[in-house]
Amino acid sequence: MLRGTSQGLEFVFPRGSFDESLAAFRRRLGERPDFYRGSAATAILDGDPPEASAFGEFVAAVRSYGIELRGVYGEAGIEGVATACGVSYLGAARRPAPTPPSEIERRRAARSAAALTEGARSLDADFAGARADLAERRARRSLRVAAVVQRTPATIVDSVVTRYYRGTVRGGQSLQQVGNIVVVGDVNPGAELVASGDVVVFGALRGTAHAGAQGDRAARVAALELTPTQLRIATCIATGDDAKRREPEEARIEGDRIVIVPLWVPRA
Repeated sequence: MLRGTSQGLEFVFPRGSFDESLAAFRRRLGERPDFYRGSAATAILDGDPPEASAFGEFVAAVRSYGIELRGVYGEAGIEGVATACGVSYLGAARRPAPTPPSEIERRRAARSAAALTEGARSLDADFAGARADLAERRARRSLRVAAVVQRTPATIVDSVVTRYYRGTVRGGQSLQQVGNIVVVGDVNPGAELVASGDVVVFGALRGTAHAGAQGDRAARVAALELTPTQLRIATCIATGDDAKRREPEEARIEGDRIVIVPLWVPRA
């Protein structure tokens, strides 16, 4: 299992399934080879240590995608394998192992097949078409706003962990959070925000933002100036247009596409 935490990425190997987990990680990283570049990570191994050659393959694969492997947690026998591969041993595993990756992938595929359209399942976006589509929807904004105003306000859920960041997020920086991200400052081109919940920027969002990164189609992206290089919500993707605006706006999913509305409009 590959998961993001406030301390970075974690590669979790359940008991007795090292080769299976390694294959799953290779597939996951290969789908988006640059998505985790520059991230820090640790490995958590449950059960008996793998062969040094097998663990060495994992270390080489992680580093080939630009991920810094800071160390490995596991039983004492894993220390020798880690040392042989040039990786720090960090002590005993910190938590029980989760469901094996094959079962997680099977459940995720079943949910996606039931809930998403074919277009929403694909991340291969037609960027030129997305840009033109954004411009067309803005031209029809007055009609959308009239319909949205009549909806019942949403119930507020306050149990999600939110990460607050004060200052400018500069090009090359990446903020990742299991929960929401709130930035008080600007997000420059080349910077990246990835959250399983909402992304809110009290400033100009000019970089890349991915809300609902674990599949939450109800997630939103909002900013005082919404001019991103790229927007993602769950599995939907769009790029920013060339218009220059200075008004708070929000991006969300309607149907199988991302729409942009004024931030102050009530929503369901």
